[in-house]
Amino acid sequence: MALNAKIFKFALNIADLDRHYYADHALTVARHPSETNERMMVRLLAFALHASETLEFGRGISTDDEPTLWDKDLTGQIKLWIDVGLPDERIIRRACGRAQKVIVYGYGGRGADMWWNANEKALARNENLIVKLISYDISKALAAMADRSATTLQCTIQDGSVWMDDGKERVEIAFV
Repeated sequence: MALNAKIFKFALNIADLDRHYYADHALTVARHPSETNERMMVRLLAFALHASETLEFGRGISTDDEPTLWDKDLTGQIKLWIDVGLPDERIIRRACGRAQKVIVYGYGGRGADMWWNANEKALARNENLIVKLISYDISKALAAMADRSATTLQCTIQDGSVWMDDGKERVEIAFV
């Protein structure tokens, strides 16, 4: 018997003072059975950080040929490719060849540090790549915000600082 994805509904309010982007997004997010709340919330954070009218979620965790999120122009050219987690270096290299800009949001504490140490030299060759690591404490605090019912989240971005607030907890996001 196949496991079904769990559905989460989020009302995401984004106030990005750095980009002058202010919007409310009603998002229905399907969490793959093998995906954790931690990864799902990092996906949501990545969406908030790069939100636009053309930013879309990819098909999911089980596909290597699509990112977690992407933004395409009207011709279908990939402007932005965003992956969440610790993708294989070959996948990132392929993405850098297909997209104008690639961003990887890594998380997982010590595992993310080990992944970075193992891949840093190879990844440094890609000029259109940015890698941002999220500390274990922050990714776990984000995971605690996940709720199966309608959840309201506020993401505020100002002067390079990022805060995520669910009305109960406020988490400041710091990247390495």
